[in-house]
Amino acid sequence: MQTQDFDYQLPPELIAQEPIEPRDSSRLLVMDRQRGTWQHRRFYEITDYLVAGDVLVFNESRVIPARLFGTREFGKKAEALLLRRLEPCVWEALLKPGRRLGVGSKLAFGDSLRAEVTAEGEGGVKTLRFSGEIPLGKVGGVPLPPYIHKPLKRPERYQTVYARNEGSVAAPTAGLHFTPELIARIKDKGVKCVYLNLHIGLDTFRPVRVQNPEHHPIHTEFGVVSPEAAAEINRAKEDGRRVLAVGTSTTRLLETAALPEPPYIRPFSGWTDLLILPGHEFRVVDGLVTNFHLPCSTLLMLVSAFAGREFILSAYGEAIGQKYRFYSFGDAMLII
Repeated sequence: MQTQDFDYQLPPELIAQEPIEPRDSSRLLVMDRQRGTWQHRRFYEITDYLVAGDVLVFNESRVIPARLFGTREFGKKAEALLLRRLEPCVWEALLKPGRRLGVGSKLAFGDSLRAEVTAEGEGGVKTLRFSGEIPLGKVGGVPLPPYIHKPLKRPERYQTVYARNEGSVAAPTAGLHFTPELIARIKDKGVKCVYLNLHIGLDTFRPVRVQNPEHHPIHTEFGVVSPEAAAEINRAKEDGRRVLAVGTSTTRLLETAALPEPPYIRPFSGWTDLLILPGHEFRVVDGLVTNFHLPCSTLLMLVSAFAGREFILSAYGEAIGQKYRFYSFGDAMLII
């Protein structure tokens, strides 16, 4: 298995630059793994593929305003993307221009907030010590991915409607398609909605640069599966009912907390560095709602592990031919 096995060519004009309105009017490519077929639908029609007793699992992590714009020496511009809070006033971050900001470099954000680079890690990650706690609501901005060049008019549009716990630096984008009304319709069908929390970090947008993806140094992320959520999922698995994950982040956390034999999943609170590649045995997830992912990314490898690389890449080719919208603000897939 090589990283290039997960490459494909995407016309730049298919990268969605803004969200569609309403949220659930996006397109939905429904993929049947058993039959090897797909259908073209709208996201609000996802209810046609859900049945009473299904469990739909959501990641309720909320995106923090993690992008900071400031200055370095001589008033030159600088930018920080906060990744993880290590302790009071100390964060891991990606910096621009990263190569010019080594240990000892000083930055200013606004009139009163200062920071110093105190350490350098792998993959360009730096440690910043700030002069005080960061008033993110005042100085931070929406951390949109680098392939989105159009300003976002409403920051809330990069949050799911059920987001609660702040901590992610990227949105769990599969959840962006759900509206409160659609969730109500799903519940009316007798589908159980379960919520867990995984704070999304660097690997959502960091490319795989090694030839063998098994050697990719994945960034750890903090997640929580409550005892109540684990119990609901275990009851469904014991009854032979389906568990469908909304998003790759939800999938990673469920499979991190999975057990090799019943009960199928345990309550969990901690860090995960699970890298899901083809060959992974899925113990909990029976279906997956997901967006279209970047070439050679760990997320594309995850969905390929779930549905098969050739099936996924052929579906991506179909989506490109039908001019689906790709990436964070793009269209979705339902894999069952």
